[in-house]
Amino acid sequence: MAADVTGWQELARAKLDSIHDSIPENWRVPSLPSCEQQRNVTGDFIRQYLTTEEAEITESTATTIVKKTSVGQWTAETVARAFCHRASLAHQLTNCLHETFFDAAIDNAKTLDEYHAANKKPIGPLHGLPVSLKDQFHVKGVETSMGYVGWIGTFEGKKGTGKERVYESELVKELRDMGAILYCKTSVPHSLMSGETANNIIGYAFNPQNRNLSCGGSSGGEGALIGLRGSPVGFGTDIGGSVRIPAAFNGLYGLRPSSGRLPYEGMANSMDGQNSVLSVVGPLADSVSTLQLVVKSILSREPWLHDPLVHEIPWRGDRAAIPQQDEPLSFAVLRHDGSVTPHPPVQRAINTVVHALEKQGPKVIEWHPPDHTRGYDMTLKAWTYDNGADIRSALALSGEPMIPQLASLNAEGPKPPEDATHIAANNVAKREYQKEYMEYWNSTAELTGTGRPVDVVIAPVAPFSAPRRERYRYYGYTAIVNLLDYTACTLPVTTADKNIDVAVASFKPVSDLDRQVAGDYDAEIYDGSHVGVQLIGRRLQEEKVLAVTEYVAGVLKEVRERK
Repeated sequence: MAADVTGWQELARAKLDSIHDSIPENWRVPSLPSCEQQRNVTGDFIRQYLTTEEAEITESTATTIVKKTSVGQWTAETVARAFCHRASLAHQLTNCLHETFFDAAIDNAKTLDEYHAANKKPIGPLHGLPVSLKDQFHVKGVETSMGYVGWIGTFEGKKGTGKERVYESELVKELRDMGAILYCKTSVPHSLMSGETANNIIGYAFNPQNRNLSCGGSSGGEGALIGLRGSPVGFGTDIGGSVRIPAAFNGLYGLRPSSGRLPYEGMANSMDGQNSVLSVVGPLADSVSTLQLVVKSILSREPWLHDPLVHEIPWRGDRAAIPQQDEPLSFAVLRHDGSVTPHPPVQRAINTVVHALEKQGPKVIEWHPPDHTRGYDMTLKAWTYDNGADIRSALALSGEPMIPQLASLNAEGPKPPEDATHIAANNVAKREYQKEYMEYWNSTAELTGTGRPVDVVIAPVAPFSAPRRERYRYYGYTAIVNLLDYTACTLPVTTADKNIDVAVASFKPVSDLDRQVAGDYDAEIYDGSHVGVQLIGRRLQEEKVLAVTEYVAGVLKEVRERK
């Protein structure tokens, strides 16, 4: 069917206005400051618009919230209203929302309170916990645009399917049954294939800690919202870093599980059917305990009974314990992947983690794995099997233009998709690379001093603490994890400091790309931005990686407190 390409601007404007109109008048910020006037809108800035009770509730971890709602110390309705208010503020400051359904959330919260009053117990392990969702999840009564103007008023771009505003993703059903309160869906770049969040509906989503920079992508709305404590926990997806990138850029913990651990069934997606490098669902939050809570809760629902791609692996508590002294941990550190040099704040974050661990006792070896360039090339091939046809067709529904961040997909114009022979060859190359990487990891048993291979690899999430607008040039540090299908979790470490993180005058780039990325660094512009790293474990080691992340976070805290 030919698209009506004459009115996409009007359709996009109407959608944007509907988001704004859903925010109650008394929750609207009277005068929005520019970035120059207020670079950082977290903490005291956003807190000025909240009551003392709202601030206390929204700045509590999910584990604290559930403890209080489960015994009736806080009502679900009070908690829901507080987070709806703070999410409204967060959107006005960063453009982090696509959908709000506050009235439905408050009605749901009232139902939970009635259940608790009648039964004197919570309805489930997430009773009264607000949970935000990336705009890939289908929720009853709510639209899913995924950033495409042409998807507005449709079900994934199609009309008359009978699924519009009725169908729900599997994880949404599970969250509801466990007592979670769903109240908003967060912004994404159309196509999902960008580390910056931008589309023709909401515009550009900014980093709340430093609005000179991006909040990340593609789960960028989640990162900005949770970074402003407009949500205690949210779910994003990750095909090349899309959970870890916004988590790190916003000072959060974000888990990229291996494929098949958490349910993806029934979600909207780009390039559906590309199975060489699978997108996975993962949570983002301000504490490891929150990630553990939601993952353990989801697995308690036996999602493998409703999603054919989920492995039958319940939560393994024996692997979730912090290691003891009689079985010491060992780490490796990847400082440079051979393609792009991390900016000074990222290098300092890596060194901070390494030095803290070495003082505590664990051994940290240097990581010299198989060439990451080969693995990254395989990942890029998988992402472009159809040479952008799926994305172009979604854009063609309305006639809207492609965002600049995706220009590389359109650099040579439309091309035929890869054939089965080339896809099969890439899959074989991937499998052989995975085997090579596995054996390298095994070989580190000779270097760790524990008699076992390295437990976790410390690595950058990106070459920068967050990108400047339209300057996310390289995804190699996160995408390699997706190709290998390893488990990884981000760890907040520090903030950029213009007085410490000075560019090295003697820097010699290894490539033109390396030179471009280094040239994007400006200590003044980056000052104050969050800087995190990722801790990478092997496949399906979610419990272990979360436990080790919690351990390392504790070590960093001890070091800070000693100073």
